[in-house]
Amino acid sequence: MSYYRGKYNPNEERLFKLSRSKVESFIKCKRCFYLDRKLGISQPDGFPFNLNSAVDSLLKNEFDHYRNIQKPHPYISKIGINAVPFQHKDIEKWRANFTGVSYDHLDLKFHLFGAVDDLWINLDSQELIVVDYKATSKKAEINIDAPWQMSYKRQMEFYQYLLRKNGFKVSDIGYFVYCNGIREKEMFDEKLEFKISLISHIGSDNWVEPTLLKAHETLNQNNIPEHNQNCDYCLYQKATKSTM
Repeated sequence: MSYYRGKYNPNEERLFKLSRSKVESFIKCKRCFYLDRKLGISQPDGFPFNLNSAVDSLLKNEFDHYRNIQKPHPYISKIGINAVPFQHKDIEKWRANFTGVSYDHLDLKFHLFGAVDDLWINLDSQELIVVDYKATSKKAEINIDAPWQMSYKRQMEFYQYLLRKNGFKVSDIGYFVYCNGIREKEMFDEKLEFKISLISHIGSDNWVEPTLLKAHETLNQNNIPEHNQNCDYCLYQKATKSTM
């Protein structure tokens, strides 16, 4: 199977590469998604979160240690499930940004993909558990209840969808390994310390197929969708246009 990326072409026979983040972009704003994937007009790049990336790398190294010896990480033991980090020949591919876990949706001619942070396996049920790493630094108790964190939940659910489409038995329950940087220290001492929380999420991927169908319909229309009043980029476009 051959694929292409960049601007969507409805007459193309190859499968169009559509990442998990682009599906999320469609959910947030159909207009911005259309401008990006159909017309090639992308939003400006954001700043890289290098400290978050460092935390991700360190967590992956640590969980890989337990993956190699097939023992539960202490975090896993603490939440009381009989699980270990999942060992598979494609684990590095699944965690790489431009490959990830993938699925060819032939009806829509989409090559879907998304890079997971980690996978565990429940040894009792033989179900895969999707795990996502998050890092922040705030005084309040960590949770995933804020409206903007719905994207975190959808991210996990999309990975569950991809894995199921690859024939894996996947648990509805996933976990966020949330690292909260501790600010209340008298001395820095060249060390950033974290309080680690494991937050469970019961996912449902029922929204994925209808969303993909709507994204496909949007890409195949000829008219640019209307401005979204809840999108900062759309509001900026309207504001700048009105001053010209």
